[in-house]
Amino acid sequence: LAGDKKVVIVAPKSIVASFGASFPSKYLLIEVEDGEEQKSMQSFTKAIEKLAAAKLDRSCLIIGVGGGATTDLAGFLAASYLRGVDWVAIPTSLAGMVDAAIGGKTGLNLEAGKNLIGAFHSPSAVLIDQGFLSSLSQRDLKAGMAEVAKCGFIDDTQILDLIEDKWRENLSELIFRSIAVKARVVSADFKESDLREILNYGHTLGHAIEKHSKYSLRHGEAVALGLRFAAQLSFEFSGLSKEHLDRQNQILDTLELNAKYPRASWSELLEIMRNDKKMRGGRIRFVTLSALGVPTRLEDISDQQLEKCFLESIGE
Repeated sequence: LAGDKKVVIVAPKSIVASFGASFPSKYLLIEVEDGEEQKSMQSFTKAIEKLAAAKLDRSCLIIGVGGGATTDLAGFLAASYLRGVDWVAIPTSLAGMVDAAIGGKTGLNLEAGKNLIGAFHSPSAVLIDQGFLSSLSQRDLKAGMAEVAKCGFIDDTQILDLIEDKWRENLSELIFRSIAVKARVVSADFKESDLREILNYGHTLGHAIEKHSKYSLRHGEAVALGLRFAAQLSFEFSGLSKEHLDRQNQILDTLELNAKYPRASWSELLEIMRNDKKMRGGRIRFVTLSALGVPTRLEDISDQQLEKCFLESIGE
C-alpha cells in the first residue's frame, strides 16, 4: 500500500508504547493523546502543522493505528491536508474494527458536542488484525461489543444468536458480520441521506451521555445506555414488542454493559441532544425499531415523553 510514498503514522501514546518499536523508522510518527482527547481542534492543529512542516505532498499516505478516536482523527487529517490525501486505517480496538474505521466518517469533537466537525473521506484500506484485541482490557472488549450488538438489532439478527451462544467463541464471525452490515449500509448511502442513519441506533442519547460523563464512559458503554433508551422509545411509539424489547436488554446484560444513568442528568442530556448533528428542522430524531432487525425513525415526540422513556429505561 505504501510503495514509494512518504508515510505518516498517527498513533496514541499507548499504542506507541506497546507497538512503536515495530513502526518503520523512516516513517514520520505523530504521537497523540489517548482516547477522546486526541479529537480536539488543538490536537488536530498540532498534527496537521507537523504534516506541513515535513513538506509532504499529495502523494503521501497517512496511516491511523489505534482505536476509533485515532482513526477519526487520522481520517480527518487526510481529508483536510492539501484538500485530501490517501489514508489507511489499522484499528486496534473492537469498536474501531466494526464501526469507527469502516465507512469513511472522520471528525473531531467540539465543546458543544461530539463529532460536530468532520468529513466523509474513505480510507484506501482498512487492515484488521484480531490479534490486537488481546491487548484490550475486558472493559474495552465489552464496550466494543455494544457496536456489534447494534448491528444485530438493526439488521443481521444472526449476530444476536451468536452473542447469546458464547459470544467470545464467536468473535471472529461477529466481527465479520458486523463489518458486512456497515459496509452494506454505507455502500448504499455514503453521506447519510437516509439509510445510513440506521447506524445511529442508540447513538443520539449515547453521544450525549458520553459527553455528559466527560468521556469517563467508553463510547460503547454510553451507546449501550442509548440502546436501552432507544428500545424503550421503540416499544412505546414504534411497535416493538415486549418480547423483542426484553431480548435486546437481556443481550446487553449478557455483555455486562451499562444499564443505568443518573436521572438528575436528564435536563442536561436533553440540551446536549439538541446540538446533535442528526437534528432536522429543530427536532431531535431517533432511530427506533418496529422489530429486531427492522429499523424505523421517530421524531415529533415531546420532551415529557422522552423523559418518561428515559426514566423507565435507564434513569436511576
